[in-house]
This record gives sequence, C-alpha cells and structure tokens, in this order.
Amino acid sequence: MASIAIKTFVGLRQSSPESHLPKPLPALTHHRKLRVAAAKTSPKVTGRNLRVAIIGGGPAGGAAAETLAKGGIETFLIERKMDNCKPCGGAIPLCMVGEFDLPLDIIDRRVTKMKMISPSNVAVDIGRTLKPHEYIGMVRREVLDAYLRERAAAAGAAVINGLFLKMDKPTSKTAPYTLHYTGYDGKTGGAGSKETLEVDAVIGADGANSRVAKSIGAGDYEYAIAFQERIKIPDDKMKYYEDLAEMYVGDDVSPDFYGWVFPKCDHVAVGTGTVTHKGDIKKFQSATRLRARDKILGGKIIRVEAHPIPEHPRPKRLADRVALVGDAAGYVTKCSGEGIYFAAKSGRMCAEAIVEGSENGKRMVEEGDLRKYLEKWDKTYWPTYKVLDVLQKVFYRSNPAREAFVEMCADEYVQKMTFDSYLYKKVAPGNPLEDLKLAVNTIGSLVRANALRREMDKSSV
Repeated sequence: MASIAIKTFVGLRQSSPESHLPKPLPALTHHRKLRVAAAKTSPKVTGRNLRVAIIGGGPAGGAAAETLAKGGIETFLIERKMDNCKPCGGAIPLCMVGEFDLPLDIIDRRVTKMKMISPSNVAVDIGRTLKPHEYIGMVRREVLDAYLRERAAAAGAAVINGLFLKMDKPTSKTAPYTLHYTGYDGKTGGAGSKETLEVDAVIGADGANSRVAKSIGAGDYEYAIAFQERIKIPDDKMKYYEDLAEMYVGDDVSPDFYGWVFPKCDHVAVGTGTVTHKGDIKKFQSATRLRARDKILGGKIIRVEAHPIPEHPRPKRLADRVALVGDAAGYVTKCSGEGIYFAAKSGRMCAEAIVEGSENGKRMVEEGDLRKYLEKWDKTYWPTYKVLDVLQKVFYRSNPAREAFVEMCADEYVQKMTFDSYLYKKVAPGNPLEDLKLAVNTIGSLVRANALRREMDKSSV
C-alpha cells in the first residue's frame, strides 16, 4: 500500500532507447516546409467491424469489453464463473470510483481508518490525513465483477458463459484466431457443448493461471497463494469494523506478506498470503485469526477461498494480436498486493489501443497497435511497482524490520504520502525538507531493527 517518496526511485527505470539515437542532422534550408504524415498500413475490415474476444470476466475483462463495445468493436467476453468470488481483500482506491463511474451501492464499506499491527502487536492508527470525502472502498468481487460485465453487455458486448480451452493461431497477418471453448447455455447440461469462435484479436484477462498466456508462451512468474475466510461476526463486533480495516505483519501471519481483516456488507474478510511458504498457508491463516480473535469472537466462517496472485509481470505480455491484462499479465503490486484497480485500468488501456489502432473497428490491428498499450502502461506505472518491490524487500524480510515499518507508519507525513498516492494513483508531490526527515527516520528505524535482530540472534544461540 505504501508509495513513500516514490520520486527518488524514478531513476531506476532503464534509459529510454531514444537516448541512444544519433543526434539529428542540422535542418536544411528550404523556401517551403515539407510535412510528412504517417499512413495507416493495416487493411480495412470489409463487411463487418473488427472482432475481439476477451477471455476472463473480472475487472480487467469487464473494463476491456465495455471500452471495446463502445468503440465500435464487435466484442465477445468469455467467462466460466459468473458468480466469481476470488479471495481478494476487495479494497479499491477512491479514484477508481470516479474513473470507472462505479455506483456507490456496490461499495460495501467506506474505510477511513486502518490499523497497522506489528509482530509484537503494537497498533498504529492510519488515516489521520484523510479529508472528509476521502475513503478506501471495500467491495465484494462477485458484485463488482458482475456489475462491470453487465455494463459491458449493455454497451453491446456479447457475454458468453464458457470455459476457454485453446486457440488456433492465424495463418496470415489478417487471418482470424479460432477460439475453442466449452459453452454453458443451461440447455446442454453440466457437460456443456464444444464451441468455436473466430476473432481478429484476443485479450487475455483470465487471471494468474491464464490459458491465453500459455498459448502465446508468455512465460511463468513467481506467485503468492492468497487464502481468505469470510466470517460472519456478531453485530456488536461488526460495529467495530464499520469503517475500519486491519493489517497484521509478522512471521506468524506471513513470512513475506501480511494478514488482513477487511469489512464487507455483513461480514469480515480475514486472510493472508505467502510466496515462499505456500505449504504453510493454513497455518498462517490460523495465526491471523488468532491475532484478531478478540474482535471476531463468536464469528462463523461462511466461505473459504484460495487463489494464486502474481508477484511480478510476465516475461512476455504481447504476441501478434494477443495481449495480456490484469493478473494474466502480472499486474499486482508488491508490498500491498493491490490488483483490482490495475486490472481494470490495464483492460481499459489495452482496449483503447485497439479502438484507436483499428479506427473504431474499421481496420485490422497489428502488434504495433497493441504495443502502444504496453508502452503507455510501463511509462505510467513502472515506478510504482519498483518502489513497492523495494519496500517489500526492505521491510518484510524480518520481524524487526516489520516493527520498523509499523513505526514509520505512525509518521503523519508518511501517511499523507501513502494515502495520496494510493487513493489517486499519482505520485504525490513531496516536501524536500520532509523527504529528508523521512529518510533520516527510515534509516533510524532500520538501525534499531537491525540492532534488535542481533540481540534476538544472540539470545537464540
């Protein structure tokens, strides 16, 4: 969740290829100026509009489908689980509500307070810098995903209840992709029926286990296992979580992530995740429940969920006329594990590139059209991912380091920078003097953490 002093990490980005280009020759003197206009080389689509299929109906797929349909593309969205309940904390930033025009009635809770709880159970209250209108939205994925799919359908997308199996690649630059899927129309029974669909381009929005990614040889990535229980707690205890969320850090709840208690409409979502110790996930989940036991006492588990979450982008996110978005591309942030906004945003950006490249569905698209989406994505969000990766490596590596992290979270300037960056997905402008103070405090916290770790090591010998 933290995005502290993000500006200082921008320099980690690799140099732009443009910096290695030769310097332009001096301009020649002419009496009249020459104007060169690039011509569109892709052929026009005749007798129909461009056809695009989106595989996966989560936030990425729903946002992509709506954008394509509104942009004149013949759009097909294939989703197997229409009641998808991905084990997700369900936190969305304030900017997503306005940017994606989300109705307030699909937001279960407006969180204005958070407690960050250290390994030694030191709790720091976060949220003091929020303005009266600011909050973190808490949603249920089955509600959000269904809403985005329904809106895509209203815009003209064909929503198909089906399981994507494989695709046959085109034999030429303008030949179609042939998708194979099992369709479930309610008439053929549980087994479904074998179906095919021909399209001009494909967007893979089918999550961490993406079959689209496998079909283009996108490569593997490290992933975390998220485990979550939805717990119905007594009304008096639910009152405590009315506008409050909790995050627990410590080796007991996760060696490399955090545990959470996030409020929903009539229950709380209690979960944790890990990359390095997947086999121990149930043990970590029990520890998370134990840390929160007094506040969820008397609760009844109403649902248990588990799902892989990518830890970094795939080595390959694009091939010809196939592009990956959301979890399929690996767009989940380190440190915070946030993915909903980035999924929806990537789906929309990819779709916008297709609409623009096809001139609203009138022309065939090429790999270069889809690559514009990747270039825009990396330019906009690469620094954020890099910063959060660094923070996770620095502060999640040991209990003393986590104690230092929680100590830092008590600083009002840290909270302001963190929330401003999280809520609006923009780099919050910092104060140079405060940035220097923050750097000094960070070093001090880490020094104390390292000293504490050495003492702990001595006592364990």
